[in-house]
Amino acid sequence: MMANLFDQFMSPTYLGTPLIVLALGLPWILWPSPSTRWLNNRLITLQSWFLNRFTQQLLLPINTGGHKWALILASLMTFLLSMNLLGLLPYTLTPTTQLSLNMGLAVPFWLATVIIGMRNQPTAALGHLLPEGTPTPLIPVLIVIETISLFIRPLALGVRLTANLTAGHLLIQLIATAAFTLMTTMTTVALLTTSILFLLTLLEIAVAMIQAYVFVLLLSL
Repeated sequence: MMANLFDQFMSPTYLGTPLIVLALGLPWILWPSPSTRWLNNRLITLQSWFLNRFTQQLLLPINTGGHKWALILASLMTFLLSMNLLGLLPYTLTPTTQLSLNMGLAVPFWLATVIIGMRNQPTAALGHLLPEGTPTPLIPVLIVIETISLFIRPLALGVRLTANLTAGHLLIQLIATAAFTLMTTMTTVALLTTSILFLLTLLEIAVAMIQAYVFVLLLSL
């Protein structure tokens, strides 16, 4: 058993090269490229259907001017989804459990939306800092609170993604260790623990997909 449960989140190295570079580049290799044929195979058809449905759902509350973000948001969703799901495989590294990587994704996208909003629609962007119908004595306080919440948003995005994936991996590690330890002494309890581990793995697959969607959805709002 490892001395520290958090050692599984350290980036392994091979011949002095951090393998996190491989983990970041591998998801793009696994996704098939669309072909120029009239009829695509089942995998490319399923992939196209998934991306179309996701883009349609994501851009539903956004006006026409924001539809130009469809490509980069769909690419970010695909990237996060691939890394989250690949990280659930044995002997793999999950880059999205690193807060530095998540903040590196959240801050530039958040800053881009803020700058573009201030440049194109400054009145509407500043209007979000003060809800309509606010009593006059509360106006200064609410402006300060909304400004702080605006600047905390990228930190909340990065911490949410990191915390959810880290907690899931730690739970899987703890339950798997308990099942392995109890296998020789209490077989019935070990089998029950293994069934719980299987259900938790299914839950983590759902969490990996939901967190990727939530990350991109909150960026687009």
